[in-house]
Amino acid sequence: MAVHGRVMVVALMAASPWAWAVSPATAAAVAGLAPKAPASASAVAPAPSVSPSVPAATPPKAPAATPSAKVPAETTRAERLVSARRQTLLARAGFSPGLIDGKAGRKTKLAIERYQEAKSLPITGVIDDATLAALGAADKLATGETWTRTYTITESDTTLITGPIPTDWNERAEQPLSGYEHMHELLAERGWCSLELVEILNAGVSLNELSVGDSVVLPDVAGAALPKLSRVEIDLEEKIVLGFDAAGSVVSLMHCSIARAMEKRPVGELKVKVVATDPDYTFDPKDWPEVSNVDRRLRIAPGPRNPVGSAWVGLDRPGYGIHGTVRPQDIGKTGSHGCFRLANWDAVRLAKSVKIGMVVDVRE
Repeated sequence: MAVHGRVMVVALMAASPWAWAVSPATAAAVAGLAPKAPASASAVAPAPSVSPSVPAATPPKAPAATPSAKVPAETTRAERLVSARRQTLLARAGFSPGLIDGKAGRKTKLAIERYQEAKSLPITGVIDDATLAALGAADKLATGETWTRTYTITESDTTLITGPIPTDWNERAEQPLSGYEHMHELLAERGWCSLELVEILNAGVSLNELSVGDSVVLPDVAGAALPKLSRVEIDLEEKIVLGFDAAGSVVSLMHCSIARAMEKRPVGELKVKVVATDPDYTFDPKDWPEVSNVDRRLRIAPGPRNPVGSAWVGLDRPGYGIHGTVRPQDIGKTGSHGCFRLANWDAVRLAKSVKIGMVVDVRE
């Protein structure tokens, strides 16, 4: 959406075209989920959260199962987990599959194809031996059996739970923090994954009853930063944001939402004007004619469920930018007012990889 106001500074079956060869040991590790060694739980997004190092792996707390959990049958679960492993490797390599959800969809296929193109591999759209070897050359996670990590709930995490987002903008402006609705939502964002995958990885755990010191299993995306970029290209047809290095090679791909109305899509060469993490948002009623009960500007507090999410890359066209979102599951599916929406974790990674004055080329 456009900023109306301002921002203040475990294997897929062989019949599937998505399958790769999985050894019995790998299949067992994926099904078992537990990492072989503790991993560092550096915070990825949102910016306010600080995650300490993860202690020795401990089993997740297992009170009564979450009533709404819909964990698939074991065979389906195994298929989903191998697909999720593949998506995790792509995300760590900078080529986002969208939400890590264990579903082999269009976004995952597009990420594979662009990764293969960037590595001068045959473009097959599937994780074949050559693609897995390329991933493994840069990331030891691709050659091992473990793709998850143990994540321990921190005090900082609990302070980010603020309940449902108010539908009334006046009420929203009264909140001191635009936080998560519940712990389940926070954990999904920590793992760059869907709510359902968190349930699958932590079957039997009441995710919204977890407290400080409790541990869960999430995709291991900790510390998966992007390289410094020299320019950015936005493909409106594919709804993707591509990052290029100084040699002109594609080194990252992120999925985005674009303006619903064609006339509000800013085609052409733009430049980065401002970069901010954890931004405020100013709601200006003149830009929201559909809202009738606000007669003054309102400040919406920072936080992961701020209207522009956890990061803002402002462009040199007033009111336009690249930013995070309150609903990562809708990326590429819904239209914005004009801006380019990314998942919060992608917005934060992008904000750390661009610089003021960088070219952002928007192409139809």
